Amino acid sequence: MSLQALTELAVARVAGQPLGITSVCSAHPLVLRAALRAGAETGAPVLIEATCNQVNHQGGYTGMTPQDFADLVFGLAAQEGCPKELIILGGDHLGPNPWRDRPAEDAMAEAEKMVAAYVAAGFRKIHLDCSMGAAGEPEALDDETTARRAARLAKLAEAAATDAGGDMPVYVIGTEVPPPGGADHVLDTITPTSPEAARRTIDIHRKVFAEAGLTDALSRVIALVVQPGVEFGNQNVIFYRPELARDLAATLAGEPALIFEAHSTDYQGTGPLSDLVADGFAILKVGPELTFVLREALYALDLIASDLDPAYGDRPLMAAMEAEMQDHPANWQRHYAGDPAKLRMLRHYSLSDRIRYYWPSERAEKAVKRLFDTLKGRTIPLPLLWQHLNGRTDLADGPLNPEEVVVAHVRRSLDTYHAACRAGSAPDYSGA
Repeated sequence: MSLQALTELAVARVAGQPLGITSVCSAHPLVLRAALRAGAETGAPVLIEATCNQVNHQGGYTGMTPQDFADLVFGLAAQEGCPKELIILGGDHLGPNPWRDRPAEDAMAEAEKMVAAYVAAGFRKIHLDCSMGAAGEPEALDDETTARRAARLAKLAEAAATDAGGDMPVYVIGTEVPPPGGADHVLDTITPTSPEAARRTIDIHRKVFAEAGLTDALSRVIALVVQPGVEFGNQNVIFYRPELARDLAATLAGEPALIFEAHSTDYQGTGPLSDLVADGFAILKVGPELTFVLREALYALDLIASDLDPAYGDRPLMAAMEAEMQDHPANWQRHYAGDPAKLRMLRHYSLSDRIRYYWPSERAEKAVKRLFDTLKGRTIPLPLLWQHLNGRTDLADGPLNPEEVVVAHVRRSLDTYHAACRAGSAPDYSGA
């Protein structure tokens, strides 16, 4: 694994030839397969990240430890023919957040174990995020406390990397304003991070890391997480407006070794994504969009199977997901509001895509398997493809492989990102 794809981003920006990289934030095997296939076909680096709540030393909500996640990624990579050296594993929001209901020292002790587990498993892009308060503390901590806790975790990461061998980690500092996974309400505007706040975060981390004897680790800080003014709610998207982030982008002029990392860039489309890369927001994180389009493809196939085979029934996959979400509402209930009809719509179609938490359930996996078994090897009439899969007439030429249809649908979104990261122009498929 080479980290050159990350360290060269600031070099390219300073040279006036900005490049970007797509950060795939998902644990769904078909999303990961799509990302790895793109790497195999293009030779481009594949950056895949897991979050502290999703994957940690205690299993996270996926049930996976960092080593489990790494094994999943590299197992899929072998199947897809993606060279291991193209893959970069990242840990996102690594800090005490999963244990913030505990006293600070207990939460940080767990965070240390988690960071050590991530690095031992081969994760080398480490986002240090200790901005949240623990039990009895303010919800958001001051910059000094945040930086000191980040330095504490960086020291653990450095030791774990030395023990494991190979590349030393590169670090991302700071945290973004929008909540991970999108906002819960309709948004009108998002204010970009102020230049003063960005500079203060950088300066305080430099001071604290130096005081902690972490000057070597400090030299490998490659990015700062900021809010460029992008976000998505359950039903709308705030698109990037370069003029609003001009002052923030200008702060990079004095930081030749740094780029910005932008979170919640889902649904932006090629034009805004290209503008973000041009302005120095070189790491584009995407997650819910990828599982949204995965669900979109699965539901389209569910409709095709319903129309094609009376024995299949009326949209049984959708019915299974509705039942699963109703039986286990914890992952969506506090995020959605409205009458029963609106809640049902949001459960399935919200841009925050909280249905993504339910795909690993036994009920969902059985329903997807039944769908794939129903359609695999069948020839799909052209009118059904036109009706449900946006005119994918190429699929009428032979026996259907439904899994490949889903992977290709996710690739469509990923190709939008890759086009923007190459600072080139490409058709904007975001509204297609």
